[in-house]
Amino acid sequence: MIEILLQIDGKEVKAKEGMTVLEAAQDAGISIPTLCHHEKLEPFGGCRICIVEVEVRGWTKRVVSCVYPVEENLVVRTRSGKIDKLRKMILELLLAHAPDSPDLQDLAHEYGADKDRFEKEASFCIHCGLCVRYCAEVKKINAVGFVDRGIRKEISFIPEIASKDCWNCKECFPLCPTEALQAAFVLTKSLIN
Repeated sequence: MIEILLQIDGKEVKAKEGMTVLEAAQDAGISIPTLCHHEKLEPFGGCRICIVEVEVRGWTKRVVSCVYPVEENLVVRTRSGKIDKLRKMILELLLAHAPDSPDLQDLAHEYGADKDRFEKEASFCIHCGLCVRYCAEVKKINAVGFVDRGIRKEISFIPEIASKDCWNCKECFPLCPTEALQAAFVLTKSLIN
């Protein structure tokens, strides 16, 4: 495997070809916030909170670190005025869906996000996809999935599968940053019974 040298927050970091910026940062002990990332799952890039600034051949751009591959001589900044401002906006949008999420509240405190900036949308799901992806990629059961698209997108348990497999599993519950998954499961259970 080819070793790649890059710079993250002024620190020289060694990474392996095929790694993402997030993985390289984590290996170097550099913290980048995430909500949709899990080490057992394929990168998703859904929450966008792991956004960073990269400089490639003199050009600066903002990228999602959990899906952006490392490359030789890449310069990465995990915090800057622009990055903090973007994370704050993302958090304010997510807080409109899940204002009581402890994970979001912690990040909101760190970035100065106002949980009341946007009108509340009572979904409580931030579409991180952790439950859907864990059930599909790790458990290979597909008992929970996304329904609809865009602003109408929701998670839903598939009653025929969930009634047989989810009662004893529930491994996806602790992954949910908003705890909405548990509420959806209870609702599905009540509809089945």
